[in-house]
Amino acid sequence: MNYENDQGLQLRSTGKGPRRQPIRLAPSRMTLLRPIQRRFETLIDSARASLTRATLSLFQHAPYPLEHTLDYAGDPGLLGPDAVSWRVIADPAAFVGGLRGLLIQAAHPEVVAGVDQHSHYRDDPLGRLSRTSAYVTATTFGARPEVEEAVARVRRSHRAVRGESSRGVRYDARDPGYAAWVHNALTDSFLTTNRYYSDYPLTTVEADRLVKEQTVIGALLGAAPLPSTAAELSSWITDHPEIDSSPEMTKVVDFLTAPPLSPAIKLGYVVLLEAAAATLPDRLLQILDLKPKPGARIAGRVAVNRLRWALGYSPSWALALQRVGADVPGGLFRRVPERDHDRVARGSHG
Repeated sequence: MNYENDQGLQLRSTGKGPRRQPIRLAPSRMTLLRPIQRRFETLIDSARASLTRATLSLFQHAPYPLEHTLDYAGDPGLLGPDAVSWRVIADPAAFVGGLRGLLIQAAHPEVVAGVDQHSHYRDDPLGRLSRTSAYVTATTFGARPEVEEAVARVRRSHRAVRGESSRGVRYDARDPGYAAWVHNALTDSFLTTNRYYSDYPLTTVEADRLVKEQTVIGALLGAAPLPSTAAELSSWITDHPEIDSSPEMTKVVDFLTAPPLSPAIKLGYVVLLEAAAATLPDRLLQILDLKPKPGARIAGRVAVNRLRWALGYSPSWALALQRVGADVPGGLFRRVPERDHDRVARGSHG
């Protein structure tokens, strides 16, 4: 006679008493789904790795400026671990901010004439992009010696940047007003793209703190004027009396909208550029002759979220935190460099 005990095991009655009879149970739903789940996770990991490689390849055409930053243990750099700038510029939304800054810079005829006449952006666009990124990384997250080296390199490169714009105005890249246009355009752009595309939009007080932090960097380049609040900075950019369209502007904007990138990378790049343009004030859009596509901000948020998912926050922020002995927040970084405890502890310069 067969029967079940209170655990549901099938038992068979024999002359010697009940004996357990093995039975075959149908595979559970989780068992059936496990291979599909593993396959899905593999595809997700592959997609994340591909997106990471494609994005980072744009910025690997110049030496990494913080390669030896852990040699300067305890050095807070210009801004320090409590700086608003560290988190904002580490966020992938800063990619859009960088593109926005380049668009704004092109609206000043003398500044863009210097770019067109003295830069090799058409022959080496990724090199110029990488060098600009390296400068921002060094001055934001670097130790004092790394900041000083980055600033000195820019000052040297600006010595020969002199000439005349298409409207007949003489320019010199060392002029405080031209340096201010470049510097302030980037600061305003990091603020604006943080507001539209970051997962941590700044309060008014925090935005003003970031502007004041960035004036410290601008002063090292001799830039002036340097507005001290976010509202003043925005007005200074939007109402600047010297901005106008120019033939050099058209060339630079045409290049920015159609750079020589592979189709796969260019697809994502165009979304980010459209997202950058969608945050520009009307006056600048008119000067630059740009008309952002409908839905550009929504597409930009989706693209930045994907970058944040793939890349996390910049490992340069994590390195800077390690250098000063501060805690590295969890859940923000996917590419955290290994911490060299011994070198950090003894402050080695070797």
